[in-house]
Amino acid sequence: MHHFAYRDGALFAEDVDLRRIAAEVGTPVYVYSSATIERHYRVFEEAMRAINPSRPPHVFYAMKANGNLGVLKTLAALGAGADTVSEGEVRKALAAGFPPEKIVFSGVGKSEQELAFAVEAGIYQVNIETEGELDLLSRVAAKLGRRQEAVFRVNPDIGAGGHAKITTGSAANKFGVSFEEASRLYARAANMPGVRMMGLAVHIGSQIRETEAFEAAYAKMAGLVGSLRDEGHRVERLDLGGGLGIPYEIPKSFDHGPSLIQDYAAMVGRVTKGLDVELGFEPGRLIVGNAGILMTKVLHLNPRPSKQFLVVDAAMNDLVRPAMYEAYHEIWPVTEAAADAKQVAYDVVGPICESGDTFTTGRELPELRPDDLIAFMTAGAYGASMSSTYNQRLLVAEVLVKGAEYAVTRPRQTFEELLGTDRAPPWLA
Repeated sequence: MHHFAYRDGALFAEDVDLRRIAAEVGTPVYVYSSATIERHYRVFEEAMRAINPSRPPHVFYAMKANGNLGVLKTLAALGAGADTVSEGEVRKALAAGFPPEKIVFSGVGKSEQELAFAVEAGIYQVNIETEGELDLLSRVAAKLGRRQEAVFRVNPDIGAGGHAKITTGSAANKFGVSFEEASRLYARAANMPGVRMMGLAVHIGSQIRETEAFEAAYAKMAGLVGSLRDEGHRVERLDLGGGLGIPYEIPKSFDHGPSLIQDYAAMVGRVTKGLDVELGFEPGRLIVGNAGILMTKVLHLNPRPSKQFLVVDAAMNDLVRPAMYEAYHEIWPVTEAAADAKQVAYDVVGPICESGDTFTTGRELPELRPDDLIAFMTAGAYGASMSSTYNQRLLVAEVLVKGAEYAVTRPRQTFEELLGTDRAPPWLA
């Protein structure tokens, strides 16, 4: 479920009127609901814990979905771990209060500097994705007098996801070591001075709304666990990644309930029964996707003979998913429309100077006017985290709501801050 609903004709985030946020913070602005984040994490964590109560799993929130400090602190306070993919994310996870023993470091291109920082920080686990990374990690850790605990991310050649660009488990994708090489690499790693191999990891894609592909991949991984143990190797951990999807088409009374999560947990229980491994999970979108919106203001109407353009003050640099993934987002007016309001088919577009800056085409919405506010729903994942300053546009503000309170957790960038990141070469200074 989420905690955005109409009250007395206005859209609220929990107990805060979004019109108030627009007036006090401005637009465009991301607004996140603490209650939604907390509920989604608890539902997922409780379902995974029920798989094997005697050996509780680790739930590492995938920071790449939304790295807002308020969001991170909310999840750290709930006891979540963090799944990171860069030194910057490791540093931010530590700053947000995640203990190092609850941080995993994933990613296909870790540098020597990044690995050294992670090892020195004492993180829980490095997910190794190439043989070269194995060699580098062992060398870096040994030089620091450490033996870093790690797992191999294995590519099972089973890909899935809501778009080709977010499918990661196919042999055609860049992620992980090949399934065929896993046994050789595990044996090699067992004798390396700077690495302590603890198990395996897998992640096949994102925005997956059925369990069949997960089950096929996890079954292969369970078989590999058995094979490695037969060869005399220790395999104590099985990190099953993330990727469980969320609904983007939602009615006003949205409550998708825990059914997909429960189905997923039941499947994991079947596949891993009797393995006696420590399970890990890396949900991201599932936790924060429905917990956030992007609120924007109508700037202009641009009528044409065959269509009506609705120009808003948000743009593809603020929310790139429609341009990059052809993604769908519900659009809700912040002021509730009357039941008999005139409907208009709009192309909703932003101010950026390219045609790709289009959020939707021909979308039926209540008739809107300049200065009206609308909300792009289900924008909590891969919204602000993928934003940029393209066209020298400022990074937008982010707000976290808690009951009747809200706080600006990332202030709107200023032009002085934006221009201050540039340096002129000395011959032009």
